[in-house]
Amino acid sequence: MSNPSDIATPQRRSSAREQLLEAASRIFYEEGINSVSVDRIIDAANGTRSTFYRYFPSKEDLVAAYLTTRDMQIRAACELAADHEPDPANLLRLVMGAIGDDLCSPGFRGCPFINAAAEFPDRTSIIHRTAAVHRSWFRELILDLITRAGASDPKKAARALIMLRDGAMIGGYLEDAKATRATLAEAVDSVLTAQTATDS
Repeated sequence: MSNPSDIATPQRRSSAREQLLEAASRIFYEEGINSVSVDRIIDAANGTRSTFYRYFPSKEDLVAAYLTTRDMQIRAACELAADHEPDPANLLRLVMGAIGDDLCSPGFRGCPFINAAAEFPDRTSIIHRTAAVHRSWFRELILDLITRAGASDPKKAARALIMLRDGAMIGGYLEDAKATRATLAEAVDSVLTAQTATDS
């Protein structure tokens, strides 16, 4: 394990794994999961079957890794935004605004977590459970922000905001993305105004 001749191996392995994951992330999101074979991912990553199975025991493990990577990227972006915006209401607007921007990005195909959960409805599958982990984190994030923003009924407000987000994901894909983004921003402001209004 400590053979000096293997000192560069971790970097090579990391690179091979990342190439597979990068190819899978792009193709799964663009084309769906069930319709894409392991061989297609291997070819796109210029890899081999032995390399693939060294890192991912099954296709399901690759899909879970793809979703986990997306989850980590979104969490990191939210943490970065929180470092620069201490006000919870404004941070909530930033988070939802970023979702709105995502709707208008090239190649937008909806929410990768909802898409994956729809393709793998078995709640015990690793793919469905990985999607649920992200969903749970997002729900807690929104609930925390709306609570700290002073919502009179935080749970109700959080449910409304999550439904707005879900609807925007569909509207951004099937309808006018820019109009959907604008509507989402307006609806978020409406929820914040209604929930944080104080009696005069």
